[in-house]
Parts: sequence; C-alpha cells; structure tokens
Amino acid sequence: MRALVYLGPGSAELQDRPAARLVDRDDVVVEIVGTGICGTDRKILLGRFPARPGVVLGHESVGVVREAGPQVRSVGVGDRVVVNPTLYCSWCVPCRRGATNFCRHKAGTEVGVDRDGTYAEAVTLPERFVERIPAGLPFRSAVLIEPLACVLNNIKAASLTFDDTVVVLGAGPIGMLTALVAARQARRVTIAEPDGYRLEHARERFTHVVDVAETDPAEAVVKASGGERPSVVFDTTGTGLDSALRLIDDGGRVVVMGFDDAYTVPLRPLQLTNRGIQLIGAGDYRADTFPVAVDLAAELGGSQRPGTVPVLERLVTHEFPLERYAEAFAALGDLTRRDGDGGTGRPPRYDALKVVIRSHSGPVGADGWPVGA
Repeated sequence: MRALVYLGPGSAELQDRPAARLVDRDDVVVEIVGTGICGTDRKILLGRFPARPGVVLGHESVGVVREAGPQVRSVGVGDRVVVNPTLYCSWCVPCRRGATNFCRHKAGTEVGVDRDGTYAEAVTLPERFVERIPAGLPFRSAVLIEPLACVLNNIKAASLTFDDTVVVLGAGPIGMLTALVAARQARRVTIAEPDGYRLEHARERFTHVVDVAETDPAEAVVKASGGERPSVVFDTTGTGLDSALRLIDDGGRVVVMGFDDAYTVPLRPLQLTNRGIQLIGAGDYRADTFPVAVDLAAELGGSQRPGTVPVLERLVTHEFPLERYAEAFAALGDLTRRDGDGGTGRPPRYDALKVVIRSHSGPVGADGWPVGA
C-alpha cells in the first residue's frame, strides 16, 4: 500500500509499504478515507516536534472497516469509523485511575509519531481505538472529531463558566474549534490572529475577532475589548505564552494548547503567585473524552438549517489526494526551512484552514464518503 513516510526534519516521501493486516484477534483494519493535517504534523516536518524517522505520518483519520478480528464486537466490516490515535495500555497506574492520557507505556504507541499512522491506504489498530461514526455525519465533519477531542480536553481543564470572558490566540482549525466550543459556555469569546486568510474565515463565524498582525497581541486585544482583560486565554499557537501572560486578568487561567518544541519563554513564578494566575497544560485527551467528541461532532456536523453547510464542514477548505501531499502541506505555510518563516521572524502565510489528505482514490458521494460506504 502507499504511505507517506517521515524521513527527518523537512523530508517525507510516498513509499510502498506492506498492506495493513490483522495481527491480533481484536484488531481492526481500517481502509483510510482521509486524514486531516494537524499542526503537529507540520511541526514534525519543521523539526519542532519529535517523531521517529521511518514512521508513517498522520493521525486525524476516518475510514471504513475492511477487516475485523474474531474478537471484535463493537464495529463490523463496512462500518464508517474514526481513529482514536491516543493509545494506552489500560493496566499502568495512571490508566487504572482513568488518566489514560498519561499512560506510562506510550513509547511506540503514538500513532503518526512513533507508530505508523494514517497518511496511508489502511491502518491496523486494536478495536478499542476505533469508534463508529453516527449515521449521516458527512466526511468533512467527521474528520474533525479527533481535533475536537483535543479541544474538549483543554476546555474542560479550564473549568469554563458562563461568566468567563475568553481569548483564543490563533484562528487555525484548533483555534476555531476552541472558540466554537467555548462560545457554548462562556460570556464572550474573542479570537486573535495575525494571518489575513485566517482572519477572514474567523470573521465569518465570530463577532469578536482582532487582527494582531504587526502589533503586540496583548495590547491589541485589550484595546479592542475597551480595556477589559479576559479571565481565560487559550494559546492554540504553541508560541503565544508570553502574550497570554501579559494579557490575562488577575486570577485568570492560561491554557497552553499548541505544540512547539523550539519555543521557550522566561517565566518568573512571582508573576503567577502575585496575580493568582493558573497556568494549565491539559496534555492529551482521556479515553472517555473521545466518545463525547463523536457525539458533539454529530450535533455540530449536521446542517442547522436546510440548505446550509454544517459549521464543522466549513472548516475543511482544501482536500488533496495522497500523491499530492507536498501541495497539501504547502497550503499550510512554507516547509522549506526549519524555522518555517523564511528567517523573517514573521509567521507563515496560510492559504487554507483545514486541509485533508485523501487516501481513498475512488468515487465519493455528496457527503464525501466513498460511494456505497
């Protein structure tokens, strides 16, 4: 089968790999329909997030069950499923207390990082890591289930209430999903973004959007809010902690979401203790969060009114076949240099919001799924 293999920072290639097959009695072989490009995938290629050379990339995936082992009960051949790539062992101390996101046996189990992922024609996983997709959920909404689980995990960690004012740094797919879900709970949500393309899409969906290009994000947001500071800041960029700490109100919570191993920021503990600021890192989502994301996607992924495009589906702006993976990544910014900004100190320019790489090359219906699936 064809698979996109990571060779090292800045380098990946399409290779022929052995076809996915059943290994254990509870295994499921999923024929991959499509996989969303995650910011983590991009950071891997930029050398800003560690991954094992030789691994097949990709983890935000949906597909159709092609084979199921004799012990599989929850899904069957022909079922449309979403992949839960956050594997866990179930028997270590964190897993037994429910904290599967902090499983102590992660080595070799991170799908698309150190275990073969889903930029491929198929993948094999244990049954418990695939979840049936609700009937009628379009492909372009279903492909956002895994990112939605990430967002739910971070919003839960922030303990949002109806009287919170929220700022989301970054209007990429994760930022947009964070704002979308936070708006269901908080009093007001503001998005801050420097990129013109992303700003345009954010303004189509949200009332409070601040352009922070060529300006200090913290100052720009406070000015736009009439001097009011937020009680919660979500940094979805991975490089906005400094701005978030200067922006947050006393007694507020800062949730660090984005991944960037190259980013550091000096931090004085007194800055937190004197102002009562909570700095929160939520990690991966727990196993019990993933089914909630599936249910929420079914709600957000359906048309709210006849003739309208579902809110989740509108976030998927581009699709590319697997063999055009280089174009797919290029739509999300320059990958030719390790710093990702061409040495200018400016963030990359985006030409897409959510990009999906299609592994399935056959005909698809109006819902985006393979004909007959």
